[in-house]
Amino acid sequence: MLISLRQLNVFNAITQHNTLTAAAEKLYLSKAAVSMALAELEKHLGQPLFDRVNNRLILNQEGQKLQPLADELLDRAQQINTLFDDEHANSGKLRLGSSDTIGNHVSPYLLSQFRQQQQHFSQSLFISNSATICQKLLDFELDVALIERDNYHPDLLSVPFSADNMCVISASEHPLAKLEKVTINDLDNHDWVLREPGSGSRECFINTLAPQLKHWQLAFELNTTEALISSVSAGLGLGCLSTLAAQYAIESGRVSLLKQPIEMPRSFWLLVHKDKYQSPLLKRFMTFCLQWQSSVQL
Repeated sequence: MLISLRQLNVFNAITQHNTLTAAAEKLYLSKAAVSMALAELEKHLGQPLFDRVNNRLILNQEGQKLQPLADELLDRAQQINTLFDDEHANSGKLRLGSSDTIGNHVSPYLLSQFRQQQQHFSQSLFISNSATICQKLLDFELDVALIERDNYHPDLLSVPFSADNMCVISASEHPLAKLEKVTINDLDNHDWVLREPGSGSRECFINTLAPQLKHWQLAFELNTTEALISSVSAGLGLGCLSTLAAQYAIESGRVSLLKQPIEMPRSFWLLVHKDKYQSPLLKRFMTFCLQWQSSVQL
């Protein structure tokens, strides 16, 4: 018996959802059909591909070996299905992941220009913090990602494609907002409102500004930029975030931009799994990103 694309499709769905029930719902199959397809695949390979933990299926070491190959074969099968279509050069769906600042302020414009230039209209965009985006790349749930911090995982390849600057904001009535220039000492002994660990903004603060402060306190840890801005506006602490993310709140007077003592530039990174099959569509999108110049003021 040969391995079938149906079995690989079931395997791929289970790796993404960790249960037979969720995989069955995604594939519009019965749970019994999904269970049988997995059992046939594991019998043919002579290896279990998942560890059974309660009702969840966790990819094991053998399954991790199969994952990039299955992903590539399914992508190639999709290409064959559309090989003779008039628009086959742009066939397939592109699954893009973006960390929050890029997802909210860069990716929509980038995708709009890509659609206009390439006439490709099948994309999905998943937005979360950088750590979550990297994990989804590792699990082959995304094809490519754009995040606000460098990657440290050996299975992910990264290259810078754009940049922005971090800034410090305060409530409009905060005493620091009235200063012509703020020093490092002025920023000491204050409460701070920051994004959660795993976000590019939090990492930039910890690596760039925090080491220069003798005493700082974490007042609130929030997982959305809008909540951070609102908390700073309400006087709950100083904030450190992307200038792109803060610009509308600054322009509207909700918060004040402090004339900070140090520059905090950071790169935006394009990431792809090193074993990810790079289809013509994916290669075209990656090239587009690396050549793209944002019309947004960074």
